[in-house]
Amino acid sequence: MADAAIEHAGAAHDEHATTTGLPNTKLAMWLFLASECLLFGALISAYVLYRGADPMGGPTPADVFDIPYTSVSSFVLLASSLTMVLALSAAQKRDTGRMRLWLLTTALLGMTFVGGQVYEFTTFYEEGLAIGTNLFGTTFYVLTGFHGAHVTVGILMLLSLVGMSWADRLPTDAAFPVEMVGLYWHFVDIVWIVIFTIVYLIPSGQPAA
Repeated sequence: MADAAIEHAGAAHDEHATTTGLPNTKLAMWLFLASECLLFGALISAYVLYRGADPMGGPTPADVFDIPYTSVSSFVLLASSLTMVLALSAAQKRDTGRMRLWLLTTALLGMTFVGGQVYEFTTFYEEGLAIGTNLFGTTFYVLTGFHGAHVTVGILMLLSLVGMSWADRLPTDAAFPVEMVGLYWHFVDIVWIVIFTIVYLIPSGQPAA
């Protein structure tokens, strides 16, 4: 599926621009990301509403969060935005070797983040916070797990680009498909900045009486 989407993006140079001046593929990507903003907005709102108002008891954010660990994990993901920019720059220069290198580096940084998230989830579970423990656990796992799934999709798209490049299935000018994947990747990075700030850095309210 990721390969098909990327091949479709690679043909976008042959498309007529829409009335917005954007190619159809790029417009579709922006519309998709806009819908994802609404979805993440709803999940974040649910988390903020319920994390400190749970009569079920159980661990709270202060009991389980390890801010230094998550900060390092967050830095790894944000660093991948830089390597994604370098991959696009190499694609624009038609430097296929460097493009593959930076795409692989971006994917590896993404995998490191997802691996860190799995470790964090495992630790929280061992400390008594499961998805059904309380409303904090439910909204936390759904929000951060949903974001992790998006990062995983992005990793598959990055690896698909590299594989298609090795198989000579990308156009000579691969900048457009790399740019489309880059838009998605930067989106998940920006969403994580919002999630990290709201979930980990802003203290929760007092539990409801």
